[in-house]
Amino acid sequence: MVQANPQILRFDEFVASYGDEDRYELIDGEVIDMEPTGLHEQVIGFVARKFNVEIDRLNLPYTIPHRCLIRISDDTAFRPDVIVLDTTQLVHEPLWRTQPVITSSAAIKLIAEVVSTNWQNDYARKVEDYALLGVPEYWITDYLGLGGREYIGQPKQPTVTICSLAGEFYSKQLFRQDGLLASSTFPELQLRAGTIFAAGQL
Repeated sequence: MVQANPQILRFDEFVASYGDEDRYELIDGEVIDMEPTGLHEQVIGFVARKFNVEIDRLNLPYTIPHRCLIRISDDTAFRPDVIVLDTTQLVHEPLWRTQPVITSSAAIKLIAEVVSTNWQNDYARKVEDYALLGVPEYWITDYLGLGGREYIGQPKQPTVTICSLAGEFYSKQLFRQDGLLASSTFPELQLRAGTIFAAGQL
């Protein structure tokens, strides 16, 4: 039996078909189901709330959109779990007035991905693509310790990896239960990794 090749989509085709559906991304022309769970969404909500508290406290011109696509290339678009945007820079985004689509790093302050079963995308593919795009800070929030041993060590355990852009590549810091997270976007943030992990429990 010969299997048909999966349909390959371009960015514009993906937006037309899946632009309103939060659970899909486009990677190398292939539609990827991000497989969200309720606990995954709890962690997203917790992280976004902590960022919003800092934005309000410091009266920063930032926003965290509920729905947003990042166009990486003609055949790849990511839908980050949490993205912090500088509203003063959104004038440089040609699609923003009509679609929640980001095409450059000009307005991006921070992206946080919450790891699920397709953890390889968060730890490998997105690290490379976000660095090439110029995203200054990228959090990989692995509340279940799903990532490979080369990324989170052995024994595997829940880990927040904060990637900070240094030139063309990210330097990475790993934080576990009692680790106080260090963010260049929110330098006064008082948040321990374990409180994020706890948000992913019933």
